[in-house]
Amino acid sequence: MNALNPETQAPGDIGEEPEDNSFAGILSDFEQSHGGEDRSESVQGTIVSVTAETVLVDIGRKMEGSLPLAAWRESNTGEPVRGQTILVNVGPPNAEGSYELSTIKVSRPKDWSGLEAAFAEKRTVAGTVAEQVKGGFRVDIGVRAFMPASRSGVRDAEDMPKLVGQEIQCRITKLDTEKEDVVVDRRVIIEEEQGRKREEVFGKLTEGAVVKGRVRSVMDFGAFLDLGGVDGLLHVMDLSWSRVGKVSDVVKVGDELEVKLLKIDPVTKKISLGLKQLQEEPWTAAARTFEQGQRVSGTVSRLTEFGAFVELMPGVDGLIHLSEMSWDKRVRKPADVVKVGERVDVLVLQVNVSERRISLGLKQALGDPWADVLTKYPVGAVVEGSVTNVTNFGAFVDLGEGIEGMIHISDITNEKRLDHPREMLAKGQTVKATVLEVDPEKRRIRLGMRQLEPTNIDRYIAGHNTGDSVSGRLVDVQGNSVKVELGEGVIARCQVKTVEKKEEAKAASAADVGTLGAMLSAKWKQGPAASETSGGKDGLKAGQVRSFRISSLDPAKKLIELELAG
Repeated sequence: MNALNPETQAPGDIGEEPEDNSFAGILSDFEQSHGGEDRSESVQGTIVSVTAETVLVDIGRKMEGSLPLAAWRESNTGEPVRGQTILVNVGPPNAEGSYELSTIKVSRPKDWSGLEAAFAEKRTVAGTVAEQVKGGFRVDIGVRAFMPASRSGVRDAEDMPKLVGQEIQCRITKLDTEKEDVVVDRRVIIEEEQGRKREEVFGKLTEGAVVKGRVRSVMDFGAFLDLGGVDGLLHVMDLSWSRVGKVSDVVKVGDELEVKLLKIDPVTKKISLGLKQLQEEPWTAAARTFEQGQRVSGTVSRLTEFGAFVELMPGVDGLIHLSEMSWDKRVRKPADVVKVGERVDVLVLQVNVSERRISLGLKQALGDPWADVLTKYPVGAVVEGSVTNVTNFGAFVDLGEGIEGMIHISDITNEKRLDHPREMLAKGQTVKATVLEVDPEKRRIRLGMRQLEPTNIDRYIAGHNTGDSVSGRLVDVQGNSVKVELGEGVIARCQVKTVEKKEEAKAASAADVGTLGAMLSAKWKQGPAASETSGGKDGLKAGQVRSFRISSLDPAKKLIELELAG
């Protein structure tokens, strides 16, 4: 018989009569060595192990098949090799729990008419891979035939040489008797067998069942699992209840997994698998794990414009809203406070399992700075901070730990009247102020700067000492209490009663009894003195300028106490 391609044939082979005799001889030899068994149904199997007496074959069923080694050697010239694909008949299970197998001998045509019949009927024929050539293989099916590499059923180029010497089943796809050109296809037989196997396996699968599968390939969107002849897709969303960055981080090629059959499409033959469905639904666990007011920790999983999501347990995320991130009002975006992957302590603010929502607070876990604000910032305390914002009515000052105080425009300065706070203050400027008012419930602190500016009374006190003699104008006389103006904006107090007693005692010691009697008689006859009717004690009245002595100075309280000069 001539070779498949003319360029590989020896000169003079084409059309020579002796070659025809040789072809007949080849057929005769083949029949003698292989017999002439009739065609029968076959199952494609893969040798998984070889013992001293038995060849174990994976036939795609729950149990393996057992082929006696002697039977193998009767039908094959070489020894069985693990991983080798063979065609076998499947019998009933034996006592050892495996199917009894027998070898299948696919008929080989005896002549060209037999080849033509096999070609016309698309029958499976047996052949032996003789050698690997450019573009494929030479196969002995009684004549020399060519099998393209793409139709060999071998996927990887490095596995091609392993096919040489093996007995295969194939189908004739081209037959030219005149040119003695024959092309065969092994892949179609394998695919048909795989198809039958898939139909068999597919028919046994039911939605909701738990099956075992081996990871065949890993993609960005999921992994394909071999379920024993059919493939199922394990989508990335069904890998885990927690967020999966890369599928390869969870599963790898060759992994054996138990999965749940989520959906089986009988029309498209597509199978959807689930891995996470074999675990407890996370929100069921969350319902009994988390409660309002509980302090928990988690990992920041992602950031959005309105907040940050924190993974509290696989498949359960809570949200820290932007408003719950810090007591500081200046937070504009979550990234200013937290970062993805960061471990944080939070407080559970609200749990809504039905809507799968958990509200979290970051600032609450850090503690409320307003809780002890009255202790930290009592009225009268002097504070220092940076101006965070300037408005028409005043300026806000950062006191630290998320607390801000407000300086009203009227409390900025004593020097002049301001039309806008920007005349004195700018954002970022550091200022000192005194605490004027604290309201923890409304979270407000009112500050004043002008209260720290030196006043006329401050300067007056700084320039005088106790015991100094001064003069001043009486501005108000109320019984024994007198207000005295010592200068512009400088008001002092004088208690007159103490001074009058001293004056009367002094007069009594200087006058004798007769003189005192005459004075009393005259006072009785003349009536009250003019000073007693018009100006109160010792004739004191508003508008008078009198001499005094400073009895005490209190710079902190801005108080000046006076005594009438003797």
